[in-house]
Amino acid sequence: MAPPHTEDTLIQSQGSLVHRVEQLDLKHIARKQGKYIVFPETKYPELESFEHHDPGHKADPAKNSLYNNAEKIFDLTPHIGTEVHGLQLSQLTDQQKNDLALLVAERGVVFFRNQDITPHQGVELGRYFGRPHIHNTFGHPEGLPELHIIYFDENSSTKGYEHLSFADIWHTDVSYEVQPAGLTFLKIDTLPEVGGDTLWASGYAAYEKLSPAFQKFLEGLEAVHSGQHQIDEAVAQGRPVRRRIVESIHPVVRTHPVTGWKSLYVQPYFTRRIVGLSPKESTAILNYLYQLIATSADFQVRFKWTEDSVAVWDNRVTFHNAIFDYLGSGKRHGWRVTPQAEKPYLDPNSKSKKEALQEKKA
Repeated sequence: MAPPHTEDTLIQSQGSLVHRVEQLDLKHIARKQGKYIVFPETKYPELESFEHHDPGHKADPAKNSLYNNAEKIFDLTPHIGTEVHGLQLSQLTDQQKNDLALLVAERGVVFFRNQDITPHQGVELGRYFGRPHIHNTFGHPEGLPELHIIYFDENSSTKGYEHLSFADIWHTDVSYEVQPAGLTFLKIDTLPEVGGDTLWASGYAAYEKLSPAFQKFLEGLEAVHSGQHQIDEAVAQGRPVRRRIVESIHPVVRTHPVTGWKSLYVQPYFTRRIVGLSPKESTAILNYLYQLIATSADFQVRFKWTEDSVAVWDNRVTFHNAIFDYLGSGKRHGWRVTPQAEKPYLDPNSKSKKEALQEKKA
C-alpha cells in the first residue's frame, strides 16, 4: 500500500496542487478534502494507431495460475460475471495477468474484493493490457492523467438525473476512439450507505438473442460512434478539450481477438447511426438493439460494491451502467484505468460463444 496521505504531501504552489504521485491516497483525500481533480489546459496530439498485443493470447486455457492460487472462484450468473477471492491484483504474476485477460474475455467482467492496489499500481497494471487511455475532457488527479475519477457526494447536483431513463446510458468505454477500450480496471473505495450498484450486460449473449437472419444482416453493417456530447458538456462548463477527433466507425458485430466469439457492439450512449441506412431505418434498428440490452435480465449481472472492490471488464464484449440512485444522499468515490485495445473488426469465420463452446464440447 502507498503511505497514507498527510498534509505534508500536498503543497500549494501557484494555484496548483503538487504532490508525489507514489504517495497518493485518493481514498483519504476524497473523504477528507472532497473533490480534488484538476483540468489542466494541456493539448494532446490525436491518438496514434498502435499494434495491440492482447496478453490473453499467452494465457493457459485452464487458467491454472488463477484457479490454483485463489481461495475460490465462482460465477455470478450463467452468461456474465465471475468473482475471485484470495488474490491481490497488486501482486499478480505475468502469467496470472495473462490468464486474467482470458478469464475476463470469456466471462465479460470479473470482481475482486478487499484490494490493496494503489492508483499508481493501477496505471502500471493497466499498461500490461494496453495503452492507458487519457480522456479528452475529463479531469484527473494532478500528475496522473491516465486515471478517470468517480466522485459524487451529498452536494453533487442531481440536475438532469431526475427524469433520466437509465436505459439510455448503457455504454462501452470511449467507443468513439479509433482503438477503443479493451479491459477496464475500476476500484471503488468509498460508498454510500445504500445504493451505487453497477450493471453489466453480455455482448456475446445479446448477439445470440438475435435470429440467424438478423445476425447475418447486422454483420454487414457499421455504426458511427461519437463523443461529441462530452465535448459539448466540457465547453459549456468552461473545461478544456484536449483533442479534436471524437468520432469513429466500427462494425455493429465485432469479434473478440482472443476468444474468437462474436459480440454485439452498439450502445445508446456513444453510438449515433448505422452507416448506409436512412435515419428512420437506423433509428428503428438501433432502438431495438438498445432495448434488448437494457431489458434482458437473463444476460446481465448487478454488482453490489463493497469498499476497495475492483471490477475488471472487457469493453469489447460487454456494456455497463452505473446506477445513480444515491445522488444527494451519500458519497461514492473510486478510480478507473482504461487501456486501449485493437481497432474493432469482424472475422467472418468467427462464431458465437454458444456455437464455439458446443463445437469444443463435441
